Amino acid sequence: MRTVLVVLFDDVQSLDVTGPLEVFAGAEKLSPGTYRIRTASLDGGPVRTSSGLTVVPDSTLGDAPAPHTLLVPGGPGARGPDPRLTDWLREHGPRAERLVSVCTGAIVLAGAGLLDGRRATTHWAYCEELARDHPAVTVEPDPIYVRDGPVSTSAGVTSGIDLALALVEEDLGRDVALSIARHLVVFLRRPGNQAQFSAQLAAQTASREPLREVQQWITEHPGDDLGVDSLAARARLSPRHFARAFRAETGTTPGRYVDRVRLEHARRLLEDTADGIEEISRASGYGTPEAMRRAFLKSLGTAPAEYRRRFRPAPAPGAR
Repeated sequence: MRTVLVVLFDDVQSLDVTGPLEVFAGAEKLSPGTYRIRTASLDGGPVRTSSGLTVVPDSTLGDAPAPHTLLVPGGPGARGPDPRLTDWLREHGPRAERLVSVCTGAIVLAGAGLLDGRRATTHWAYCEELARDHPAVTVEPDPIYVRDGPVSTSAGVTSGIDLALALVEEDLGRDVALSIARHLVVFLRRPGNQAQFSAQLAAQTASREPLREVQQWITEHPGDDLGVDSLAARARLSPRHFARAFRAETGTTPGRYVDRVRLEHARRLLEDTADGIEEISRASGYGTPEAMRRAFLKSLGTAPAEYRRRFRPAPAPGAR
């Protein structure tokens, strides 16, 4: 049996707590005796989450059982934690077989020195702060979660569910993790190196109407000619002026924006359709399966066929 201990504190983000707990609780129901789930706060008293929900922990941290998996959630309270919590984590964190954070829980771990010399991530809005305040931590702002040895950190809120599913899959296998994901109506799990933002959210929306229209065109026509010359003509600008204006207003180059849109389009087709790899590569603007394969390996660290195998649910028995 693996004890999962979740640290609670005032102004914690409730979904950072309940999301992963639902995953581990689901695993325990499917495989009884697998996980023992406990929550604890410094004094054992109720805590009030950032949404106003009151949560009553099982015990004080001092009385909590030694955990296999120690999980530190985030929320406003994580940005200025009680020094006693930091001290407790500094002493007890290294004893856990797995140390996990959700969202700004990574800031708490970093404050206790538990991320020094490691790769980590957090909510996109606080990656810069984490990197600035803790230079010994290699902050990766893009992935939804990062695993570095026994320490795992995840991005904002729902990414804690993705990380918890990955941990359950590691412990109990794909079938159990898939059953939980289906029950929670989520993907089996998004790959850890999937970007926190879609291309449309990661880039700013252009203020000038011709550039906004080009952004929409790219999203709706990933398989078309999306070179700078073609896009500039659509915006009625010279290629040089277009490239400069696009970057100034969106924060990224046209080429990088197109790359992200095409990758997302290909991912969705792999997840949601039975189309062949060659067909998807053409529809997504890659032209050839090899070009799409290179793009997937560069951005996601996995080939398209493997991505589909891992992240597209298998058909139900008897389904056609």
